[in-house]
Amino acid sequence: MNNSVVILGAGSAKPTRQLSPSGQVLQMCDKQFLIDCGEGTQISIAQMGLHIARLDNIFISHLHGDHCFGLIGLLSTLGMTGRTRSLTIHAHKDLQKLLTPLMEYHCQGMPYEIRFNNINPGKNEVIYEDRTLTVSTLPLKHKVPCCGFLFEEKQRLPHIRKDMIEAYSIPLNKIQEIKQGADFLTEDGRLIPNDRLTSPANRPFRYAYCADTAYYPRLAELIQGVDCLYHEATFTEQFASRCRDTMHSTARQAAQIAEKAHVGKLIIGHFSSRINDLDQLKEEASQVFADTILAQDRTVIPLN
Repeated sequence: MNNSVVILGAGSAKPTRQLSPSGQVLQMCDKQFLIDCGEGTQISIAQMGLHIARLDNIFISHLHGDHCFGLIGLLSTLGMTGRTRSLTIHAHKDLQKLLTPLMEYHCQGMPYEIRFNNINPGKNEVIYEDRTLTVSTLPLKHKVPCCGFLFEEKQRLPHIRKDMIEAYSIPLNKIQEIKQGADFLTEDGRLIPNDRLTSPANRPFRYAYCADTAYYPRLAELIQGVDCLYHEATFTEQFASRCRDTMHSTARQAAQIAEKAHVGKLIIGHFSSRINDLDQLKEEASQVFADTILAQDRTVIPLN
């Protein structure tokens, strides 16, 4: 399956005509993950015609409103769809304390269970795992406890070569053994080595989401070689002093992290309403890291 990210909102705190607050759906390993849920997230989902039947996990980076004000509306709407599967929200422990009274008042009789996985944004640790991927926290540097998320596909088994299956009449019940490293013994007693029968699996795909944060060089160590990095780029260098005060990053700083981490491609987002021409942000980042993509509301970005 091709991996992609759906940008629901690429703006920061103040919505504009072009930009909604933060939110995106990562489609990876045949699953959907919602990352942050700013005000209007469910509206962008509807406008995109996005079917979120496979959405079972929501990841909230921190508790500033532009990253979580859309949650109560989305949760209520999911209940109206007749959803019965549980849904897990991964976030700082205070979100459960803040959201529970709202759910008790506005979401009585919900047909599905909402679970909270209370995470520590200050630690780099695995917070989610299934048979195909893991999700880890990436500590960031912001005014409140905040973390990014690293989504990592697990290593797959090698591919078995179709020409070898035909050449040696390999039965179906032996294919899984061979994928797991076994050699194959033919009917006439020849031992065919595994490396002749298989080809290496594709390299596991990795996606890092990092917003909000001041320039934080240590982050590059945690995301070395990821296929794609989404990094906040709230301001241009023109607003560097404002950037320091609010503990955000400029587009140039986002690109510097991408360069230090040797990532495959960089997506910048979380743009300030003070920036009238977003192409300035892309130009600034591209001067440092050429393969830079400008996030835009209600667009789909292929990742491989």
